[in-house]
Amino acid sequence: MSKITMTTPLVEMDGDEMTRILWKMIKDELLLPFIDLKTEYYDLGLEERNRTNDQVTVDSANATKKYGVAVKCATITPNAARMTEYNLKEMWKSPNGTIRAMLDGTVFRAPIVVKGIEPNVKTWEKPITIARHAYGDVYKASEMKVPGPGKAELVFTAEDGTIVRELIHNFTGAGVLQGQHNLDDSIESFAHSCFKYALDTKQDLWFATKDTISKKYDHTFKDIFQDVFEKNYKDAFEKAGIEYFYTLIDDAVARVMKSKGGFIWACKNYDGDVMSDMISSAFGSLAMMTSVLVSPHGYYEYEAAHGTVQRHYYKHLKGEETSTNSVATIFAWTGALRKRGELDKNQALCEFADKLEAACLKTIESGKMTKDLALITTIENPVVLNSENFIKAIRTELEASLS
Repeated sequence: MSKITMTTPLVEMDGDEMTRILWKMIKDELLLPFIDLKTEYYDLGLEERNRTNDQVTVDSANATKKYGVAVKCATITPNAARMTEYNLKEMWKSPNGTIRAMLDGTVFRAPIVVKGIEPNVKTWEKPITIARHAYGDVYKASEMKVPGPGKAELVFTAEDGTIVRELIHNFTGAGVLQGQHNLDDSIESFAHSCFKYALDTKQDLWFATKDTISKKYDHTFKDIFQDVFEKNYKDAFEKAGIEYFYTLIDDAVARVMKSKGGFIWACKNYDGDVMSDMISSAFGSLAMMTSVLVSPHGYYEYEAAHGTVQRHYYKHLKGEETSTNSVATIFAWTGALRKRGELDKNQALCEFADKLEAACLKTIESGKMTKDLALITTIENPVVLNSENFIKAIRTELEASLS
């Protein structure tokens, strides 16, 4: 069988630890034998980010603006322990945060639903999609340690020299400070993306913050969402028979746990990070959730919603066998390939992405799966495969569908 051709490259962002190992396996077993794969490659592994002073992350985001579609492997956001482990020059910021800030838009995360893996929340009948704001908050925060007693103030100096001060705290001893920000334009883009996605998918949209406590910061999010909805989407929502409503984040959590699912839950940046892990885990596994950054400028960046699977990587380095779920990483590739195919009017590429996703699900539904799924499946006597053999089992299904 001749390989599927590509006319425009994908931006390929390699990553860290066990997901980096899986990344190569996926390419070697599931992509390169079937596609004349064209990518513009960027190594976002921590060593290369450190070597380039994180310029490689900026370069990869700019390449995404050029080509329109990117696929990203999971990457490390270093903490103090990673500083020592990787001998870093500094504690580099989240590459995802950098890319999101440069591309703008919204991250939509949804669980991959497969027969035999039942949600832990019994009432959930349909997937819940997390819409995560892609800019600011803690991911663009400035921080400092307070060494001792003193006064901390929030200071804003306007262009005309006017200064506005707000007391943060009178410290009587050591502590910590953090300054967060966001932009009205970014929040508006977030709102538009959420309302459009809700209309496209015919799903209700929930939005939640903590405006009762954060009466200026979070309340601005609430006000902008309501204003954008009233001016641009209210009539369209009514015609589509779908609903938008706002509630407090703690109330949203309580509602979600008793819901049937089938809606979009819009969250601020950090809330979306945390809640997407909760949703994916409750639907089955952290490795069973898709993630796509959709920019209002027409850029798309696909990735798995989980991290680098550090524990499995350390086992791998010792020569021990791992059983790491690669489904979400495979779906990052299929999402990017499908979007590339749509933009280039390459039907063969779109069909290949569909068949690869179907092969993943069929493999699991036939009882062949990784350990994380075997522990929770309702399928009797599942066959637990190691990381490599699971990908090879998917290839067998894929080859059967392509023939």
